Amino acid sequence: MENNSKNLTKILLLSAFLFLGFKVKSQDKYDINNRDILYLTSGGKLNPLQAIMDIRHYTIDLEVDIAKQSIAGFAEVNLNLSQKTDTILFDLIHLYKVTSVKVNGKSSLFTQQSDKILITSPVGFENGNHTIKIEYNGMPPVAIRPPWDGGFTWTKDVAGNDWVAINIQGEGGKMYFPCKDHPSDEPNEGVDMKITIPSNLVVAGPGLLMNVTTKKNKSIYYWKTNYTISNYCILFNIGKYKVAKDTYTTIEGNKVPIEYYVLEADTAQAKKVIELKKRDTRILEKYFGEYPWAKEKIGIAEVPNPGMEHQTMITFDNKFQYKTINGQEYSDNLFHEYAHEWWANKVTNKDWAHMWIQEGIATYAEALAMLELGGETAYNTIIDGHRRGVKNRKAMVLGDEVTEEEVYSGGDIYGKGSFFMHSLRYLIGDEIFFPTLKKLANDPKYTYDNFVTTDDVENLFSTASGKKLKPFFDFYLRTTNVLDVNVKEIGFQKYQIKLTNFFMPLPFDIISNDKMNKIIIPAEGIVVNSTFAPQIDPKGFYLKKITIY
Repeated sequence: MENNSKNLTKILLLSAFLFLGFKVKSQDKYDINNRDILYLTSGGKLNPLQAIMDIRHYTIDLEVDIAKQSIAGFAEVNLNLSQKTDTILFDLIHLYKVTSVKVNGKSSLFTQQSDKILITSPVGFENGNHTIKIEYNGMPPVAIRPPWDGGFTWTKDVAGNDWVAINIQGEGGKMYFPCKDHPSDEPNEGVDMKITIPSNLVVAGPGLLMNVTTKKNKSIYYWKTNYTISNYCILFNIGKYKVAKDTYTTIEGNKVPIEYYVLEADTAQAKKVIELKKRDTRILEKYFGEYPWAKEKIGIAEVPNPGMEHQTMITFDNKFQYKTINGQEYSDNLFHEYAHEWWANKVTNKDWAHMWIQEGIATYAEALAMLELGGETAYNTIIDGHRRGVKNRKAMVLGDEVTEEEVYSGGDIYGKGSFFMHSLRYLIGDEIFFPTLKKLANDPKYTYDNFVTTDDVENLFSTASGKKLKPFFDFYLRTTNVLDVNVKEIGFQKYQIKLTNFFMPLPFDIISNDKMNKIIIPAEGIVVNSTFAPQIDPKGFYLKKITIY
């Protein structure tokens, strides 16, 4: 990762030698329009008061005052408590004023401390189901550099119409609604979202648009998703949108609506974006199974910043510029964020510590797109770019219960995460790798209501391959080491090949006497006869250093 400023940085895969998605987030206080807010991040150690909460459903009902850049309304949270408690704790940044809290329809005591809402009861809250309604208002933080330094973006389109975008992955849902801000809990029964805006504008949101109610100069857009959803995907975008529509038939034969919320000024571009979306869906379904949200929609919203993986309504802005792969147009930004519908939104890390799973595999999905569009050469080229981009400044898996910022600021969860999947493919072979990868994307054990860790992924691939892969996972993901290969001439045209940091037997492609063989190198190494020093791993399946004596 290139840490050359305190601001957030993200590099798109504009060429095969760059990988998409690393960033650096500012850790300083910032002051935007006098909205003082300390550096925020999502996740980390789960508060014991929140560990006993299971979020079942969110209802968010807000009016957006664009002129004042403010929001007002309420959030209603349905949850289950696993044990009795005298305090219910929600996250909400301190820029908002909470005016009322009701628990099961009755007013409740509460205090706001820093970025927390503490709801208390002298007799306690019993275990079981509770509904908490929180009324609040305030001015959301303005995004410094969206989508990475999050918040609201208040801007205008080329025609002078108001345009509002929200990005909150790094900071969490607490940036604008009361929530349990931890990746290990999502609302199992989905979200209802009612957003009131000026009637000349349109709201793009997650799930299905249930209805639009217009009265005088205001409209209420009612969006609903019944699927579980990450809290950083619970958001909306506002613009002078037209909705371009089509239908996609999934690999399982289900018909899914495609809806592209595109600015009026850009409607001429909509057909191409939708056609690319259909093509990309076919590629992703080939490797990862049916589109995950077939009961809702394939959604895209045009926004004034690079895209994000917001569930069933990914955002997109590449100025409608595309690269050409084997005569076919392609957008890495559009494809990468779309791959997250499988890897992040359907298969979700239990903790940010394991973020490489969703970011690394979504980046590897881009390599698979190159394989489909441009063949092995295009695949090898992009993988080589991922390999060259590895910085190894810190391990990808740092432990458990770490924040999004701690993991993301390393950068390698993208390129090294992708290259790890490439190495794993070589190690266990295509006939095991691809079916197992598809199982990870489709088995209920790992999807939707359930969450995954690095150990879950390792156990799945170990079982499928019949190999104990934990040392391989640990070496690549929990250290910054690379394979240290020594090639030593020990006699006439005789060479010893040995791993000085051996951790398990590994196969290597070795060229000697103009022939390439795949040979397992054990702890003691191997000896090969060769006219010249043998070439080790010439196609680059491993991160390695080779020393020839």
